[in-house]
Amino acid sequence: MAVLSVITMWFLLTGELLKILNKFYKRNEMQKIAADQGLDARLFHQAFISFRKYVLEISTLSADLHIILNDICCGAGHIDDLYPYFMRHAKQIFPMLDCMEDLRKISDLRVPANWYPEARAIQRKVIFHAGPTNSGKTHHAIQRYLAAKSGVYCGPLKLLAHEIFEKSNTAGVPCDLVTGEERTFVDAEGGQAEHVACTIEMCSVTTPYEVAVIDEIQMIRDISRGWAWTRALLGLCAEEIHVCGEPAVINFVTELMYTTGEEVEVRNYKRLSPCSILDRAVESLDNLRPGDCVVCFSKNDIYSISRQIESRGLECAVIYGSLPPGTKLSQAKKFNDPEDPCKILVATDAIGMGLNLSIKRIIFNSLVKPNINEKGEKELNTISTSQALQIAGRAGRFSSIFKEGEVTTMHRDDLPILKEILSRTVHAIEIAGLHPTAEQIEMFAYHLPDATLSNLIDIFVSLSQVDGMYFVCNIDDFKFLADMIQHIPLNLRSRYVFCTAPINKKQPFVCTSFLKFARQFSRDEPLTFDWVCRLVSWPLVPPKNIKDLVHLEAVHDVLDLYLWLSNTMCLMRSLIQELDSIIQLGVRNITRLIRRRSGPSPVSPRRVRGAPKAQDSGVEAGQLDKSLGSRLVQEGLLTPDLLKQLQKEWSKEHRQEEVGVKLKK
Repeated sequence: MAVLSVITMWFLLTGELLKILNKFYKRNEMQKIAADQGLDARLFHQAFISFRKYVLEISTLSADLHIILNDICCGAGHIDDLYPYFMRHAKQIFPMLDCMEDLRKISDLRVPANWYPEARAIQRKVIFHAGPTNSGKTHHAIQRYLAAKSGVYCGPLKLLAHEIFEKSNTAGVPCDLVTGEERTFVDAEGGQAEHVACTIEMCSVTTPYEVAVIDEIQMIRDISRGWAWTRALLGLCAEEIHVCGEPAVINFVTELMYTTGEEVEVRNYKRLSPCSILDRAVESLDNLRPGDCVVCFSKNDIYSISRQIESRGLECAVIYGSLPPGTKLSQAKKFNDPEDPCKILVATDAIGMGLNLSIKRIIFNSLVKPNINEKGEKELNTISTSQALQIAGRAGRFSSIFKEGEVTTMHRDDLPILKEILSRTVHAIEIAGLHPTAEQIEMFAYHLPDATLSNLIDIFVSLSQVDGMYFVCNIDDFKFLADMIQHIPLNLRSRYVFCTAPINKKQPFVCTSFLKFARQFSRDEPLTFDWVCRLVSWPLVPPKNIKDLVHLEAVHDVLDLYLWLSNTMCLMRSLIQELDSIIQLGVRNITRLIRRRSGPSPVSPRRVRGAPKAQDSGVEAGQLDKSLGSRLVQEGLLTPDLLKQLQKEWSKEHRQEEVGVKLKK
């Protein structure tokens, strides 16, 4: 009986305690006070769950908490008296609450202009070149760049950086190229030129220049990469900053420059060649004409449309985002060449920036595009006016053989929708992206030594303060990589660098390779040329089907990732060039790959286009030559003697290089 009485009393007491705790949780006053101490609604809930479990399940409560609970049960205390004990417990599970004031100061992003003292030390002149696609705005900015004693071009794509790099050197202005994956110095001894063309993430905010060009400034609002344009605009140390982009960004850039005490000079440009919206849809691929570009928003549509076009006896070029830059350029050259029978282009909106194409008519196959929203979620939305104008503007470019452009849709029902989209005013851009720096995260880690990098990022974002002109860019990809390599022993700076790697997380092979890079690096083992060759199973062969082509694209991403991490592997660049050639061969035969989507045909494989027949080459039918050099000889592009001479030169050069190069931070 005594035992039953104790159990009954325990159950009664537990029920009473549960009521008290739940009543405390529902007190708005307690949540408001806790929020002032750094516990937002999410953290308050997590802390309460832990506190409730602690009170109800621990065998012996501390004396002071036991007395308070007893007083509340007896009516001698108030529910709010639990707050100090709740906060004491919360600080045990959330250590950042003890240094909240310091963390808030570190994550204060309200005045990012102050992050760049070198830029604030000079009075910069900002010139905004505003206009639609094909208005010559970037051309005028580049002319000033070429005329300057020193300059930096900052573009959104490697292709654009390459274009300015080549244009500058062709014009007799020595220019280096800097992208995430590549460093090309025109000085044979490695000295830096006064001009540099780079992808915007790679621009230096400490090097002084006379002129800086920031291209496609409207991307300052991009939810993933917008921070790079913000950093360049606020931080570049140049006497003149030439900004190129849509007129919808003029007011925002002007307002942003008020925070730096700099005025903006606006130069407006009009389109150089007319572009009209047609009154009829194409409706059938039978109605395609030379100079047509069919725009799709999915790779599957690209494959399907290109197969249907070639089944009609027409050749088409193919361009989509995940193709390597070299393959895109090769396909663009094929389409632009008046002597080439390829007169049709099938592409995604990857043609919107970075490629000069001789397009007469843009044909939208669809007006719906998958997008990633502010929460990192995938959505299917009708394309925006800005996107539609960017793509439509590729028709009838001033420098192409077509002096007038045309725009229409494939399907009749889409045409009135497209007209309505293009008739809208482009929404003004009113916000710019920011991203926590490595230094800020390191300061967070100093205060929270036991937190994971993913947790540090979460806490930083939750505490960050931004004013109405800024937002914190989406960090889901960063956190994805941080969680992936959390178990690998790395110092924080190395971990941060790995997590900023530009990889496609949808590609399992790329993610697996990323993990292997991180493991090898953590063991202090060299990532050698041979090691990477084994990783990607080099040498590779032209693809037999679409699945093979997609894998080759993933391999190219892995090699790009390796270059991005090292920037010292000259041997790797030759590997990438050879892989680029193999992918180009696959894209040229894309219709054949589609027919063999499910795998190799049981019959003898067809001969690679342009290669000799089996009996001519002295190999068995179906045997695939793995050597690019041999293939070039077979196609008549090299003689055997010239190939031997080149191989001797390569061997001599490679012997002088250090094969095993340790990744640098």
